[in-house]
Amino acid sequence: MKTLVIGATGSIGGVVATALEQRGHEVVRASRSSTPSVDVYDPASIRELFSTVGELDAVVVAVGSVGFKPLTELGRDDYVAAFTKKTLAQIEVLSQALDRVRDGGSITLTSGVLAREPIATGAAAAMANGALESFVITAAAEAPRGIRINAVSPDVLENSPGYHATFPGHRPVTDDEVATAYIRAVEGVITGRVLPV
Repeated sequence: MKTLVIGATGSIGGVVATALEQRGHEVVRASRSSTPSVDVYDPASIRELFSTVGELDAVVVAVGSVGFKPLTELGRDDYVAAFTKKTLAQIEVLSQALDRVRDGGSITLTSGVLAREPIATGAAAAMANGALESFVITAAAEAPRGIRINAVSPDVLENSPGYHATFPGHRPVTDDEVATAYIRAVEGVITGRVLPV
């Protein structure tokens, strides 16, 4: 399978790209700092990436940043930024990928635990993740040519200890657990699913 992993230099994307390579995928790793490169906040950059990599069997998107602030300090700009960077960026990739993924292929997006479990300062992230998950459930029902659409929703990552204190009582998830969820989304038969890790 030829699989594009966007965000492949990140904590999740790197794990996923390596796991898929170990399973025999021809993985194209893309990020802002790689070759090929992509800026997921720029639709033209996404178009250029897809024109460069050609036809694909699968696309994995593991990008999106959100700010963390107490609810009383969050303003409209914070919510707009979270929605734009986490949700709309991934939806733009998916929209363009629909014309580039082969019949029966898959597109996997990345949400996160805050869509289902609250933490202090996490309201903007929760909004962005929840919107993305709702989108996936409905978009999968309309996807053309048998293309499957799923999301993986990981908890705080074991490989990112700097975030552990922000998620009190959460069990950090291992690289293997994260990789297994993405493999299921990419290689399995499910669609319209959010896979919690």
